[in-house]
Amino acid sequence: MLDGSVAREDLRAWLDALLEAAQFRDYCPNGLQVEGRERVGRIICGVTASQALIEAAIERGADALLVHHGWFWKAEDGRVTGFRKQRMAKLLAHDINLFAYHLPLDAHATLGNNAQLARQLGWTVTGRFGEQHIGFIGVPPAPTFLGELVRQMEQVLGRAPMTVGDPAHKVARIAWCSGGAQDYFEAALATGADVFVSGEISEQTVHLARETGMAYIAAGHHATERYGVKALGEHLAQEFGIACEFVDIDNPV
Repeated sequence: MLDGSVAREDLRAWLDALLEAAQFRDYCPNGLQVEGRERVGRIICGVTASQALIEAAIERGADALLVHHGWFWKAEDGRVTGFRKQRMAKLLAHDINLFAYHLPLDAHATLGNNAQLARQLGWTVTGRFGEQHIGFIGVPPAPTFLGELVRQMEQVLGRAPMTVGDPAHKVARIAWCSGGAQDYFEAALATGADVFVSGEISEQTVHLARETGMAYIAAGHHATERYGVKALGEHLAQEFGIACEFVDIDNPV
């Protein structure tokens, strides 16, 4: 580190190692996705590398963006045209680095989205489940009911979750996986949990919840994934003594 900044490559290596990025099979490249200036002293953190977050980074004089949802997704059109050109042109014109960590940030035991969601809601983590052990299992501070759990989540997350299940359904064991993890429903069911919490819900998941008796809470993709990158930025700032600011670009999904 020099004069309140860190070399880009040192930052990349530290993030890759901390999040064990190489261990994950993912839908996008993890790590440094777009190369900018060689030294980083100010970072803007956010959920998604959208145009709005890029503009916020430019306004704040950032050297880097650190996000959960970056670019270059598998099966996505790889041509740099339209909105893709506009996003990339802004980053390149202002020499801003883009760091993105998807599944590694979901899975991290303390700084990850799932760990931080539990911290916000007061749940104790007792195990992991699912492909690459990204899903978490845990317990609330005391056995509760589905309706009460939903009210707590609405208060903490700032939005009303979509819920499938009887509000009087007893909840002593929770399985959760942030974001668009509705496909983890059957794996969550196998854990013996009383409820599965994720960010989104699909049409078929409603039927599965009704037929299996395990309640389902869809609390918002963005809402459940705000806390990991924020915690990572705070940890990074302490480690390197540089400025990291979390910018929440609201998203109703």
